[in-house]
Formats: sequence, C-alpha cells, structure tokens
Amino acid sequence: MVNAAAAFALAIPAVVNAAAVLGNRGESGTQIVGGVLASTGDFPFIVSLQDSSGHFCGGSLLNANTVITAAHCTVGQTASALKVRAGSLQRASGGTLVGVSSIKTHPSFSSSNLSNDVAIWKLATAIPTSSTIGYVSLPVANSDPATGAITSVAGWGTTSSGSSSLPAALRKVDVPVISRTECRADYGTSAVTTSMFCAGYAAGGKDSCQGDSGGPIVDSNKVLLGTVSWGDGCAGANAPGVYSRVAVLLDFINANL
Repeated sequence: MVNAAAAFALAIPAVVNAAAVLGNRGESGTQIVGGVLASTGDFPFIVSLQDSSGHFCGGSLLNANTVITAAHCTVGQTASALKVRAGSLQRASGGTLVGVSSIKTHPSFSSSNLSNDVAIWKLATAIPTSSTIGYVSLPVANSDPATGAITSVAGWGTTSSGSSSLPAALRKVDVPVISRTECRADYGTSAVTTSMFCAGYAAGGKDSCQGDSGGPIVDSNKVLLGTVSWGDGCAGANAPGVYSRVAVLLDFINANL
C-alpha cells in the first residue's frame, strides 16, 4: 500500500491545499460509497459546508453556534465567504442556511499528514434544535473506538472514487473500526498517527469519499467518534477510510465551544 503522502484527501480540490498532498475527502472528491440514502433523524446534527460554488465539505453541529469539521476543509478559507446548511437531507435546498462568523483550525494540524485534522466554525446566526436539527454528543476523553465496532458515516460526497458528480441527497454507510496496527500495515506506521483511527472492510466496497470530508462518523449511540479525513482513493481493498480521533482532540474542541 501507499504511504500517507501518496494518499488522496477527501475534500473538494478547490477548497483545500492539503488535497494536493493527501487524499482529503472534501467537495469534489467523493461521496459515500456502497451506502444508502439517509432518512430524517439519522444524522440530525450533520451540516453541509458551502461556498459560492455550493457544497464542499461536511460538518456536525456541537451546539447552536458551533460546527466541528476537518481542518483541511478550513485552511485558506474566509469566514465571510462561507455558509452552513442544517436540517435538510438535500445539500442545495431546504433546512436553515446561515453565515459563518469565525473559523479556527487545530493549532497542531499538519497539512503534510493531516494529523489533528479538526476545526471549529462559529456561526453568525444560532441554529436551534427542531424536528430535523439536533446537536452531536462528544466522546469520553482519550477513548479509542473499539476494533470491530460498527460505525456510521454520512455525507454528500461522490459515490465512486474519482467522480466529480455529487449526489443531491444525504447518504450513509456502516463500516467497522479496524485496529491502528492493521491500518498502519496498509498505509505505513508514520502515516496513521494516534490522532486518527480507521474504519472499513479489507475487501473494500464501502467507504466515505471526496465531498464527505469533515462530516461525522458516529457510534450506535450517535456519539461523534471522528470527522472524515483521508484515504487512498475510496472503498479500495486494504485502503480503509481514515478519520480524526475526536476523543484526543477535546481540549481544543471544548476551548472553542
């Protein structure tokens, strides 16, 4: 397998400079592969991050004024040029669309290997809970997703690796956590840091993809385990999705709520 420097980030290329280095899963990258349409209530906290061209990354509402997303979706962005859509399964319509007042990336974010790949966006207008909107729960500090646990990831990314067409409706897929040891065997020891965890199938077929970057991966209790970060293409054999590990990034997150 390739090392991290040869992987593909999952954010839309025009958005992220890290996309040239890693396989960010952002806007023009990919969508959920091997998944199904999400239903209202599945991910009430998910949001679409948008610029003048539309959706480019995903995120999750932490409270009425705060979104967590990937740092690689945030580098180079200007808050006043951004919008967040919440409460809709459609990336381009419905729900609530608000502006962004400020953005902050993790101070130790590395654009070379996507370590500490989280950022906080503060909203210009509060988004209250409703029948279609909720806030995501954070994990226990320093906890690590259990190997084999089934997780769920969602987004508006492409449905196949390398595609440039984004689906209109939110999609989701279930993938098992794989051990960090196994993931390092796939990508290289230095590529997968302790601020990351991996999920997917050895045979491939199900994964997050470009356009899904920054979106949530949650456990069965809808606790936010991570944000979509990177991978070598999408849904390939022995090339799992790699996610930020929110539980070890809580100091930064809680300081910016």
